Amino acid sequence: MTPAPLILIVEDNEQNRKLVRDVLQASGYRTLESESAEEGLRLALEQVPDLIIMDYRLPGMDGITAMAALQNDVRTRKIPAVALTASAMPADRDRMMAAGFRAYRRKPIKVQELLSVVREVLDTV
Repeated sequence: MTPAPLILIVEDNEQNRKLVRDVLQASGYRTLESESAEEGLRLALEQVPDLIIMDYRLPGMDGITAMAALQNDVRTRKIPAVALTASAMPADRDRMMAAGFRAYRRKPIKVQELLSVVREVLDTV
């Protein structure tokens, strides 16, 4: 039996991280969690998740810089990532997509939209 997909959640807001974790686990996914991009990069290298869901604005290293680091490493460059953001500006969306995120979702998090984008991205891997 194939294990459920492993999803790394990189989100500094505890409530958002818990919501994403609970929704994903209730839907049968396995999860890893990180509060920072730096820790998320370490976990991505160690665990090689099937998908990363990452906040765009993180303390320290931001999501764009973290995405660049993922794409510059042969071990993590093929891991798809979805950005979470409170920003609704088209320029920010363009930056996220240009950085290599496969998709993005705005906060506040809508459960069905999140699950839909997770399934959609995992189906293209």
